Amino acid sequence: MTELTLPGDPPVAVKLRRSARARRLSLRVSRLDGRVTLTLPRRVPEREALAFLREKAGWLRAHVAEARPRIVPAVGGTLPFEGRTLEIRPGTGRTAWAEDGALHVPGRPGQVPARLRAFLIGAARARLAAASDLHAAALGRGYAGITLRDTRSRWGSCSARGGLMYSWRLVMAPPEVLDYVAAHEVAHLAEMNHSPAFWAVVRQLCPGYEAPRAWLRAEGPALHRFDFGSR
Repeated sequence: MTELTLPGDPPVAVKLRRSARARRLSLRVSRLDGRVTLTLPRRVPEREALAFLREKAGWLRAHVAEARPRIVPAVGGTLPFEGRTLEIRPGTGRTAWAEDGALHVPGRPGQVPARLRAFLIGAARARLAAASDLHAAALGRGYAGITLRDTRSRWGSCSARGGLMYSWRLVMAPPEVLDYVAAHEVAHLAEMNHSPAFWAVVRQLCPGYEAPRAWLRAEGPALHRFDFGSR
């Protein structure tokens, strides 16, 4: 079998397996070791295989991340926050905070994950509320409220009643990624679909949204590797 590499951070090695019986391209991620195999018909060129991998990058990285060991945040380790990798240091008081390029977390070692989770949720709520308010005002629409969850299937949603839901893990991503997701969900207040008209609204609210959207597809699954002890 030959091998292709899906670019990104981290890159993903993919074994190519050609089969005379295959009628279409199919991906498999081993639950044991995370190895990725792409099965394709004999006459399908590698460039088509690579295009298929790029199209399925989000799904693929999510499943590869599932197969990798979970990361439990601890003092001395690191955690992404607003797109930066911050060192986790011991702190004082009752709550965690970010300062001087580090996350300061008080309490016993066993309390660190939960206190970091509480910090991230609080930071995400403030930033997502501000971004949602900004985009809703630009659109001339109101929304019913904001709910934060820890979802794997989607980064955000908008209900028919105008309720916005977001994953609080977005605060770990670069700010422009969080802003794009807020613009995306607010755009649903005007267009409850993914039609060309919807994407025109997204572009109006968030020019150049393609780059943060691509980041989320490629790098977003890695944010779910961090285990804070409660979903």
